Amino acid sequence: MVDELDKSITLLRNQNEMYFKQLKDLIIQLKNKNRIQLLSYFTYSLSISHDPGQESLCFGSYHLTNTGTVPLINPYICIKLSENSPFTLSGKYTYDSSKPSSKNPGGWQRMNEKTDKEEFWLKPINTEVINPEETISFSNFQVKWISDMDYAGSVLGFAYSKEVPEGAAVLNPISLNGTTFSRGDKDDQTS
Repeated sequence: MVDELDKSITLLRNQNEMYFKQLKDLIIQLKNKNRIQLLSYFTYSLSISHDPGQESLCFGSYHLTNTGTVPLINPYICIKLSENSPFTLSGKYTYDSSKPSSKNPGGWQRMNEKTDKEEFWLKPINTEVINPEETISFSNFQVKWISDMDYAGSVLGFAYSKEVPEGAAVLNPISLNGTTFSRGDKDDQTS
């Protein structure tokens, strides 16, 4: 009789553990069901000159990938250049006052003033939602600078949406720094 009771208790205990595990798995699934996650990153290549007066370039694209499980509404980005750096940014974007015909698919619109040379607030023109596992990109921007003197600075990025109002910083900010040598400096070093 005691053996049967022990077997029954063990059977019930095993069933309870199995039920608790199933409940725990369901709770985890429910928590992950509405996961908000935005991946923000640059891809870029550099063409750098250390000769005085020569232009250096950084060609890049800024990508936003929805790695969550819910759509991201009204995405926009900020590309920020270091204060007092020699860098200038250019890219394919329009202004609110631009003609509608220039607002092509995949285009971006600048939301802040043209006079601001350090921050570029941009939103995609024909994209109001980034669905899960979808990526949008601000492609083919250029950061230029002339190597007149030593330089140091960075290109930062921040991505936002209705669901991510605090922003998601770019995973890989671009750091640019270098030393420029004049002809005399190069000759002095080889002596």
